[in-house]
Amino acid sequence: MRTADQPIRISLFAPNGRMGKAIAAAAEASPAFAIDHDHADVILDFSAPAALPASLDRAVSAGIPILIGTTGLDETADARLSEASRQVPVLYAPNTSLGVALLAVLVQRAAQVLGPEWDIEITETHHRMKADAPSGTALLLGEAAAQGRGTNVNAQRGRDGTDLKRQPGAIGFASLRGGTVVGEHDVLFLGPEERLILSHRAESRMIFARGALAGARFLIGRPAGLYSMRHVIGSL
Repeated sequence: MRTADQPIRISLFAPNGRMGKAIAAAAEASPAFAIDHDHADVILDFSAPAALPASLDRAVSAGIPILIGTTGLDETADARLSEASRQVPVLYAPNTSLGVALLAVLVQRAAQVLGPEWDIEITETHHRMKADAPSGTALLLGEAAAQGRGTNVNAQRGRDGTDLKRQPGAIGFASLRGGTVVGEHDVLFLGPEERLILSHRAESRMIFARGALAGARFLIGRPAGLYSMRHVIGSL
């Protein structure tokens, strides 16, 4: 049993991945955390979509919280996350940046205030090795915008060709890939004769690592349930 003065013990489901190494470095720099794969207080999974059932099963079997930072999950993932969250705390975070979590709140509020008369476009840029598009963060921001409007996401993706007049109420997504870009996201609100652009720039994976540790801290002592990074920033 962990006591309050002991570091939070973290097990990394994919310790040799880029995010696994970044989280290990962030944990090593903080006395509040320790990497312990055998006696963990919380599991962090930044692996691949195919590994989701295994990581959730491990958390449920051990009776400990889990943070899922994997992107590109398929349609069956929601059911798996929901099922596991009935037994243990599950934090699903396609992006663990605290800045992005705050951006989602601002996007929702902007969409609510500006209304459907303003068009919404979301652009994202990532490194050449990223496999999924649009990014999980772009989709998260699209969901926030739709929530602000009180509608479902009516997505327009990858425009190409003719007769592409904008659909009323649509949220457009555009994805760029190249170089070593960690992550850039812009949400454009395009109104009559004016524009509002809300942006986030990731300069290092360490921002995601530090956010993941904040998420791990948040999960300790929580009841079973499905959480997001909004819950984390709401607790700060």
